[in-house]
Amino acid sequence: MAADAADFACLSRYGMFGPATFEAYLRRTESQLRALRGQGLEVHLRVLEPADFEDFCEEFGLGPEEPAARVAYAADPELAGEPFVYAGERLGELLPALVEDHRARIRISIACSALLAALEEDERPEPRLTAVLGHVSELYLALAAGAGEGCHLLTLRTHGPEDGEELTAAAEVCAEDGRLFAGGREAEAFCVTLAAGIAAEGAGELLLHSVPAAGRPPLVRGWRLAAGRLRPMTVPEVFAALAEDAVRGVGLPQGVAARPGFALPERPVACEPSRPGAGGSGEVGGAGG
Repeated sequence: MAADAADFACLSRYGMFGPATFEAYLRRTESQLRALRGQGLEVHLRVLEPADFEDFCEEFGLGPEEPAARVAYAADPELAGEPFVYAGERLGELLPALVEDHRARIRISIACSALLAALEEDERPEPRLTAVLGHVSELYLALAAGAGEGCHLLTLRTHGPEDGEELTAAAEVCAEDGRLFAGGREAEAFCVTLAAGIAAEGAGELLLHSVPAAGRPPLVRGWRLAAGRLRPMTVPEVFAALAEDAVRGVGLPQGVAARPGFALPERPVACEPSRPGAGGSGEVGGAGG
């Protein structure tokens, strides 16, 4: 479905929605979705994004005005994964969550492509992929454990060592009474993006944003990704990363306190590249040093 008025207007030129306004379209769609769900059907939602839909139609020789094109696009496995299930919510309230889910799916798709590209010249791509994903799982759990109780925000920026495409991801991690709550699609996007950076022997920054008890300033801890390994930043490096985020339009928290990142699991030997002549070069000591 069209997720906002701009997308609706762009897609309307293909005669998809008739003379309806965006508000009328939402009311009609919500009525249809509830009717389907009332028949006992599980309804899955997906964003109909104009540019992506047009590219899809061009690639497969479909006319955007054809109903079959929308059916094919909805079934496209490119953004596959656990479906976004409609549970009877008001669409006005549900659309922001649907859009965030869609954006996370795109980040996962891009990061997966980067991850596979980083492994394509490896002599043992499958064992190395398994090792990298296992290492990222360890890192994510260690970050969650080190963050402590409450909800925290992880932000990641990474790129390949040689003019690699920059990838970004952010995910909330929450713990209560020692229990970690799964971060959903955003956490998946974060982990795949980190895996791509590690596999590509990439560089970047990882920040952990925490809001302590009332009356205390926000706390940010940071790690530098270099040659596919994470190491704690110094306090000036954390402030430098925050300043760069501010330049990019991310607000710098007032009175923020910066700290070096805590020790994280070191990258195992199985994550090292095995391309001829590549060896296991890189920064010595890993994140724990």
